[in-house]
Amino acid sequence: MFRWLIRTMNDLQLRTKLILSCIVVAFVPVMMVGLFLTSELRQMSLDNALEQTAANVERVKKRTAEVINVSYDISYRMSNDSRLEGIAGSQYETVYDVVKAYKTYPDIKEYLRLYKEISNIRLYIDNKTLLNNWEFIQPTPAIVRTHWYQTAINSSGLIGWNYIEDERDQKNYLSLIRKIDFLTQHNTGVLVINVNGQMLNSILNQETFETMLVDKDNNIVAANRPDRVGKTLADIRFDPNVIDQQNGSFQAILGGQSSQIQIEPLIPESSLNGIRIISVFSIDSITKDANEIIVLALIVISIGLVVAIGLIYGFSMLLSKRMLRLSKQIAKVATGNLDIALEIDGNDEIGQLSRQFNAMVVSINELIGEVQESNRQKVQIQSRQNEIKFKMMASQINPHFLFNALESIRMKAHLKGEKEISNVVRLLGKMMRKNLEAGNRTVPLRNEIDMVRCYLDIQKFRYEDRLNYELLIDPTAEQELILPLIIQPLVENAVIHGLENREEGGLVRIKAVLLEGMIHVEVIDNGEGMSREKLKELDRTFQEHEDGEREGNRIGLNNVHMRLKLLYGADYGLEIWSEPGIGTRVQFTIPIGGDKSHAV
Repeated sequence: MFRWLIRTMNDLQLRTKLILSCIVVAFVPVMMVGLFLTSELRQMSLDNALEQTAANVERVKKRTAEVINVSYDISYRMSNDSRLEGIAGSQYETVYDVVKAYKTYPDIKEYLRLYKEISNIRLYIDNKTLLNNWEFIQPTPAIVRTHWYQTAINSSGLIGWNYIEDERDQKNYLSLIRKIDFLTQHNTGVLVINVNGQMLNSILNQETFETMLVDKDNNIVAANRPDRVGKTLADIRFDPNVIDQQNGSFQAILGGQSSQIQIEPLIPESSLNGIRIISVFSIDSITKDANEIIVLALIVISIGLVVAIGLIYGFSMLLSKRMLRLSKQIAKVATGNLDIALEIDGNDEIGQLSRQFNAMVVSINELIGEVQESNRQKVQIQSRQNEIKFKMMASQINPHFLFNALESIRMKAHLKGEKEISNVVRLLGKMMRKNLEAGNRTVPLRNEIDMVRCYLDIQKFRYEDRLNYELLIDPTAEQELILPLIIQPLVENAVIHGLENREEGGLVRIKAVLLEGMIHVEVIDNGEGMSREKLKELDRTFQEHEDGEREGNRIGLNNVHMRLKLLYGADYGLEIWSEPGIGTRVQFTIPIGGDKSHAV
């Protein structure tokens, strides 16, 4: 890859190189710093909004609690009021008696007059002799069947908070509902106190972000957006994943916008349930200023890049004109015209090159004259070349000499106590010998795993703690025959392409098991992984029978894939799964004994 990059750069024109260097040296670092700073600014804006939302919700919770606690206090007084018990439990003979009794209990009217936090108070009591006066109400069968009424009857005096309709004005209110037991009269009533919805809305109207009060059935009982009141969270298309959450901070899509949602529960004392305070703000609105800064920064950086490219282009033109003059003179020399002299001003590298070019032309003329006059020199030169060739042939090292040299190095290291170096040299010699001995014949899986272990131990010596590996080999599969050099290239690919560039290193896991008469092999790493485009490109090279890596003599994935198909049939080959940042899994499955019928 590095050689290809160098070759590509050498093929580019000078001005193109200058422009690319400007982009790499100036634009990329500035872009990285700019993106980092603007990203941090965006995150700071979001964090500040979250803190403000949390403070707002806590303030709303405190003020809302103050309002609904008034209803709680009144319900407590009325549940322990003996005069109320006497009125509710008495049996009256005439309407006059009922009216007279009502006049002796003006407390409900006084509560409504003194406390603006409540809108209405009514007591449902099963007493046929009482008259309905919107304070004492005989419950109808429809009322008795309602869920809130039945819950109150069965709640043992605990308070329920529900969003229910008031029969007087047919409007819904957040209402305190509790059962009152009249022990003396052996009778039971249900007390309903409506909380002033306008006061709740006025509390929420002071908040910057959209804020709602929601009961246990997801009814919106108050909000700083009037169109929300009376609807349910489902009606406003609240995110289903958040709609039933009771507490916490969440990100969701609301109204087609990415939003941050803060939920805080409010459960008054002695209550079966409570309400939730939900605050919502659009992430885009909070980060709008940061986004504008990001866009502005990109525009400034882009303008700077264009200006820089223009300047670089101008300077490159000055250089390229002088280089072009030099190139033309060199072309004349190439045609055999040696009677020329190049004049280029300047003391820079191009000026020095022009002077060196003139000196070279003079030297060439002198050399040509000398060559024409002396055949003896040609014979000597040819003799020296043959001598060099002989020395190069004599200096070739055969494998046995290399193995002996490695063994000598290993023994020296061992005797000097360098056990780790000695072991690595031993593994390297063992691995080289197995590579040279490998051919088309099949080998036991155990031998291939031994090769893989040698390779991984050598790499672990190189990478130390950055590389870990696991060999999960089924003992029953170790004697089965497979192609040589079929697993080691996969492990090498995992180490070099998956883990080499990761500072934290990673893990390579090799698994081999017998499953239903087949050998199943997997090489898994948790390295950089590959994108979908890279996987598609690799698959395309498999189909076109081309080597997709082309890195010297190293056996690539395509080589392994084609060998599997040639030996075991078209139904066999490599299967690759990968995801960027997670890792890569390469696997293949071959039949036991398949080599007997296909091996060459």
